[in-house]
Amino acid sequence: MADATSPLRVWLDRDGALLRLRLARPKANLCDAAMIDALHDAFEGHARQPLRGVLLDAEGPHFSFGASVEEHLPDRCAQMLASLHALIMAMVRFPAPVLVAVRGQCLGGGLEVALAGGPIFARPDAMFGQPEIRLGVFAPAASCLLPWRVSPAAAEELLLSGRSIDGTRALGIGLVHALADDPEAAALAHFDEQLAGKSAATLALAIEATRATRARELGARLAEVEHLYLHRLMTTHDANEGLSAFLAKRAPRWEHR
Repeated sequence: MADATSPLRVWLDRDGALLRLRLARPKANLCDAAMIDALHDAFEGHARQPLRGVLLDAEGPHFSFGASVEEHLPDRCAQMLASLHALIMAMVRFPAPVLVAVRGQCLGGGLEVALAGGPIFARPDAMFGQPEIRLGVFAPAASCLLPWRVSPAAAEELLLSGRSIDGTRALGIGLVHALADDPEAAALAHFDEQLAGKSAATLALAIEATRATRARELGARLAEVEHLYLHRLMTTHDANEGLSAFLAKRAPRWEHR
């Protein structure tokens, strides 16, 4: 288990076959720089172990409220995006299935992290959304990852509306793999039934075989949207106004430029 000051709890389960990762800054479990770095270190640090799976879940009533808005400001967002996208690539390339268990809110950068994993197990009343558009920005990683998981139309609707959907709706569009009142137990049962008895070496190669093309495409797409975000979006009035308004707890004043 990680030390008490870490934003992430890390331990091995199932006789070392399952890596457990738990977001440990309730209730928000923000995916800020410290959380992203801790997750990246955990995935990189266990990439050569003979794992058959990873289970990512969270302490408290919510999976994650998302990223730190302060880290989206112009003087900090380049580092934030680079770190988040490096984490996403580490997860997509990780040589074992990454199961995700979601309770409560799973929003913004928290949903982007969940999308970089494998099957999502959720409570029916869990809520999923990419609210960035309401702040005058967009979600770079989700713009690339959501169309992998749901139809292009469903992905666009979530990204452009900024609305949240519950677990039942998320299951219906293919965002969620299964619903359960105890999603961690459901994910563990899936691991025990479907993954624990497999060869770790074969699983790693099967993941490489099925994801190689997609991982290459994702790396290129993340670079494209990162450039769009940093060099076009962040030069607009409205992106800066939306972030400032959120931090000031006031309604944004859009100028549509």
